[in-house]
Amino acid sequence: MGAVFFTSGAFPGSAFLLKSSSLLMKKYVFGFVFVFVLCCLSLSAQQKTKNLVIVTLDGMRWQEVFGGIDASLLKDSRFTHDSSGTARDFWNDTLSIRRKKLFPFLWSVVAKEGQLYGNRWKDNKMNVTNPYQFSYPGYNEIFTGYPDVAINSNDKIRNPNTSVLAYLNQQEGFAGKVAAFSTWDVFPYILNTWSSGVYVNADVDTLRFPDANLKLVNDMQFLTTRPIGVRPDLLTYMAAREYMKDYHPRVLYIAFDETDDFAHGGMYDQYLKSAHAEDGMLADLWKYIQSDPRYKNNTTLIITCDHGRGDQLKETWRDHGQKIPESGQIWMAAIGPDTLPLGELKTPGQVYQQQLAATFAALLGFHFTAEHPVGKPIPTIYSK
Repeated sequence: MGAVFFTSGAFPGSAFLLKSSSLLMKKYVFGFVFVFVLCCLSLSAQQKTKNLVIVTLDGMRWQEVFGGIDASLLKDSRFTHDSSGTARDFWNDTLSIRRKKLFPFLWSVVAKEGQLYGNRWKDNKMNVTNPYQFSYPGYNEIFTGYPDVAINSNDKIRNPNTSVLAYLNQQEGFAGKVAAFSTWDVFPYILNTWSSGVYVNADVDTLRFPDANLKLVNDMQFLTTRPIGVRPDLLTYMAAREYMKDYHPRVLYIAFDETDDFAHGGMYDQYLKSAHAEDGMLADLWKYIQSDPRYKNNTTLIITCDHGRGDQLKETWRDHGQKIPESGQIWMAAIGPDTLPLGELKTPGQVYQQQLAATFAALLGFHFTAEHPVGKPIPTIYSK
């Protein structure tokens, strides 16, 4: 039997059926679009982080972050020249008070509203995975998620690996909205500003901006003393903060350096004072973030370091590298709208530095991929 075809006039009621089918299809399409929009709104509601700020304290030991001032180093005149003044400022017999005196922002705000990882006394561990355990390899691991064994010096060599900052700078809504301010002058190479397009201001790079406050910071950085050979961390911070106010980057990285330099110099009291000052800058930064409508309640702040330092042999606190076992031990803090207020992680766990790059991207709703392997994100930071 041959096929039978109908047209709208072929039999009574066919026009009605076609019209009904058309109405049914419209309702189906409308329903699908409605459900799709609801799903998108639901996903958007789940992901509250729209901006990200990353801060590193170079070579800052987890021992001071979680334990406060080290009594052995406080009493050692080789490392602490003003033991009485340092004790007055930072010592207390009670550990919880002692660490809060050194890091009031971390232990008054982040410990209540965010998360802290890396207290090895609680068997909560964070480690680097690169074998070298010093700065350039550590920063490469933080931002590329790839502990590249070919990155084995602190020399000013353009990083061939793709950083998560470069990746984010290519995403819609983020182009030209990713910036970094650092005390150490190697960061333009670590982040490869030439290929990434990320704005990197390092050491005394001229701040070429019309804003009066940035002009003032620029004058100050050329007129101040340079006790550790680079501009003071305070000026790095002020430059970053004023840039944030004027240009509102979606992703901002601030790299402090003084803690590492004073530690290498064996100046424990100055190392502590710099750490305490940097905690104050973090408090000021978070206060600004919560005061600006563009950042309030939609910005995550992550704080970490590039490597650890010696501890078992107290004189090795100054140093780090392959020969110092503890120099691969690091820590991290996070606070933001997608980070549950778990406080100090006191349960056994292990996370790695190579997971940070993917975590940064995941917080902003992206899956970071590159031409090299990338560590998996840390879901506890952004899980609801």
